Amino acid sequence: MTGLPNEALRGGVFDASTEPEADTDGNAQLRQLVEDIGRRSLQDRPGHRSLPERFDDALWRNLEDTGLSRLTSNPDLDAGPAELAIVLRGLARHAGAVPLAETDVLAAWLGARTGIELPGAGPLTVAIAEADTDADSGADSGSGGDRICGTAHDVGWARAASAVVLAVRGDDGLQVIALEPADLQLVEGHNLAGEPRDSLHFDLPAGAFARLDAAAAGELIRRGAWARCVQMIGALDAAAELTVAHTRERVQFGRPLSKFQAVQHALAGMAGEIERARAAATLAVAAAADHGFDSSQIDYAVTVAKMVLGRAVPAVATTAHQLHGAIGVTIEHQLRLATTRSQSWMDEFGSTGHYARRLGRVALTAASSGVDPWDVLIGSDLRGWGLS
Repeated sequence: MTGLPNEALRGGVFDASTEPEADTDGNAQLRQLVEDIGRRSLQDRPGHRSLPERFDDALWRNLEDTGLSRLTSNPDLDAGPAELAIVLRGLARHAGAVPLAETDVLAAWLGARTGIELPGAGPLTVAIAEADTDADSGADSGSGGDRICGTAHDVGWARAASAVVLAVRGDDGLQVIALEPADLQLVEGHNLAGEPRDSLHFDLPAGAFARLDAAAAGELIRRGAWARCVQMIGALDAAAELTVAHTRERVQFGRPLSKFQAVQHALAGMAGEIERARAAATLAVAAAADHGFDSSQIDYAVTVAKMVLGRAVPAVATTAHQLHGAIGVTIEHQLRLATTRSQSWMDEFGSTGHYARRLGRVALTAASSGVDPWDVLIGSDLRGWGLS
């Protein structure tokens, strides 16, 4: 596959160049495939929506049958971040209830980095926790008595996974092990959108873990944040499409809502927020495609994208619900699937405030070293990005 990163997130109701002949990156068939799979999944779900969300077995089987479930982790497919972004955005636009990002971007990558064998089929997920080493001298601990115990919170889709890759962060890097969900103490939970976010308790011998350096720990979070930025674009596009359609169809005082000037201004504001967010997320896709997830370019781009999306999501969600009225918050309406997902994803793998503070620290540090902080803010000088 030979996708162009700057075309990966194209689309949305405000895009004027969505005709097939305008598809210049060679991924028209991939887009159409994702659109067909996602739309079919969404159409099959009315009457089956619930809190928490149920794993969509049929959607996952379609993804596996088409090779999309392990798109970048299968070297035979020759796919990169641009193609993956197309799939992530497309499925998020249709509120796909599957852990594609957790499987391909995170778990499969960790498995490849550590050499840990993972199931070749079925969904995967990653549980991230902080290290808590208990130096118990018990003879049956399996590693000289040292054990690693703790709790991983807000683990996506753990109850549906064929394997959980547990990544424990410590001062000296990352310790990784693959487990079956049955091997962990699982407490079920869910996020605002109803997506499963479970807590996993573990107490395991330290010698059973594979070890990676601190750079891998940073890349893991960066990959997760990158995936969520791409997914948020898909959710925002869905919210905009639904809102535009609703205002065209809903008649009030004898004319469609879209004919009222105040509504037009609100839609224009929504368009501005989404396209600003799309530009930032597109920069992150391009950085990942051109420089990889271990580069200063992607570190900067993900930081900016997370900040921009963190400001755009609440504004878009507010406008969408204002223009829909009460129906938009019901469990049966598709709008809720888009807005609650984007709001939930906004704070995963680092909040908006976290990334804003990080950008500020880098800029101030650069200024104290004689570097123009503006060059840091606009990304023309990346020397201060230490991939932390």
